Amino acid sequence: MSLTITIAQLSEIFVHVDAHKPNEACGLLGGPGGRVEKVYLMANATPSPVRYSMEPEKLIQTILEIEERGWELLGIFHSHPAGPPIPSATDIAEAYYPDSAYVICAPDVGGHWQARAFEIKNGEAREIPIRVES
Repeated sequence: MSLTITIAQLSEIFVHVDAHKPNEACGLLGGPGGRVEKVYLMANATPSPVRYSMEPEKLIQTILEIEERGWELLGIFHSHPAGPPIPSATDIAEAYYPDSAYVICAPDVGGHWQARAFEIKNGEAREIPIRVES
């Protein structure tokens, strides 16, 4: 499993998560064969600096749109505004889409956003590569 995303798409995600600090922000990634075609920015239905959830109706609508386009739900992203960019125990426990990447955005020591992707299955997280293209 790997994820390919453009610089512009990653920028769109970073603007979204930055705008929602100090709370976590979230969204979905859709596309074919591991290549992100569209970033779906979602509202955090439970605004919190340590938790996120997506409104069920909006989540279902977005997944249906992804399927109608013939794409896959490639990833679910959210931020950890205070770091670190690794899955928390809650992230692992609530990883309901084992075939999707979980992308976690967090600021580095200089305050710049970074993203790391993980495959989360059977209670275990394994980092997967993110390929960023122009």
